Amino acid sequence: MPLMPVPDHASILEEIKTVRRGGIVRLRRLEVPSLARIAFALAPAEDRRAAVPAQSQSQSVEWLLRLAVSRLGGGTLQEAAEYTLGLTPGTRDWPGADRRRRAAELYGVSIERFRKEQEAVVLDQVAEQVGRLARAALAERHPASGRDPAAGDPAAGDDPGDPAVSARTHRLLTVPAHGGTVPVTLHVHPVDLLRDVDVVVSPVNTYLALPEAYKSSVAASLRRAGALRGLTGEMLGDPIHEELREWAASRGTSGRPVLPGTVAVTGSGALAGQGVRRVYHAAVAVPRAGTNDYDVLPADVTRAVARALALLAEEHERFDPPLRSVCFPLLGSGRGGLPYEESVRAVWAAVDAELARGAGWDIHLVVRGPAPAGLVVRMLTEYAGGSVDGRVVDGKVDDASAVDGGASRSEDASRGGEGNHPLP
Repeated sequence: MPLMPVPDHASILEEIKTVRRGGIVRLRRLEVPSLARIAFALAPAEDRRAAVPAQSQSQSVEWLLRLAVSRLGGGTLQEAAEYTLGLTPGTRDWPGADRRRRAAELYGVSIERFRKEQEAVVLDQVAEQVGRLARAALAERHPASGRDPAAGDPAAGDDPGDPAVSARTHRLLTVPAHGGTVPVTLHVHPVDLLRDVDVVVSPVNTYLALPEAYKSSVAASLRRAGALRGLTGEMLGDPIHEELREWAASRGTSGRPVLPGTVAVTGSGALAGQGVRRVYHAAVAVPRAGTNDYDVLPADVTRAVARALALLAEEHERFDPPLRSVCFPLLGSGRGGLPYEESVRAVWAAVDAELARGAGWDIHLVVRGPAPAGLVVRMLTEYAGGSVDGRVVDGKVDDASAVDGGASRSEDASRGGEGNHPLP
């Protein structure tokens, strides 16, 4: 049961939510493969030699969760995590509703408010600790390359040149473009973990209405990360949401849709502590009447990215130091339903046009996991005409390696369709 590649944050978080719903007492019947892999990797070597039966696997996952929660530093956060997951003595067989009620009491908020706000933070922090344990286990087992020896010989079908395998938290790509090379930093983690990037572009619907902060979308994650909170996690302010409403009101668009491709500008709230200074809200999602769905057109994504870059040019000298870096998620690929491949192509079309004009911005792209990361590298490789140099810059590995243009696509990345067309 190899650890490589380390499960991404989203997978870990989703499985922790599964445990929260089912409870520790039902752990043997829950589908938590990523947690099981990490628990297996952390086990002593002699315990990894044999297949792990279901009972000991559930015990190992419980041990992993207890270890992760113990690293939260005590206080209300840790105690709430223990109640939420049923790790507090006497609560392992409590129904999920009772565990949630008790955790809400610790924060002094209603059950519904806890579910929407504090619980999301609690579970996210547990997932972060599980991820750190997984990365530490991988580094300790094979510090020179970051590989898990249990994964076997890399020549045996596990090509380290495959971006879906080699992508880590950050990957610096050198993309040939317009007679020179352009550095592009690819972040493989949730958007709210970005640090020291001046501007983050966030997708939003054409009504400029942000999703609730407890949801998992890019816009919700940034809203949650930008919120101002007290010592016990209670929300004291929602500055990104409030500034976006003010932006719409000042332009007479409150309650009315703006044109697709419009970009609204706000501050970053608490994200300023992570070095993020501005959030550009790209209106690319058009609500579909009578449904909860959205339509996103690639042309609107390209228009929004071009507008974001134009705003960056207008604003950069107003700050000290000037704004220089901007990060784009795969706009429209979430609720908007745009295939990854189309989103990458639409984003890069505007970026490439800006680079052709001689712009010197630091370009960043952010994706949640190795599947879209692999697709991004493959498509940039095709655009470059054969190869893109890349190196991992997450502090563990720093080996420059050419990414072959024929790098295989993962199953998830195949959302982008069967075509193998280069970027425009």
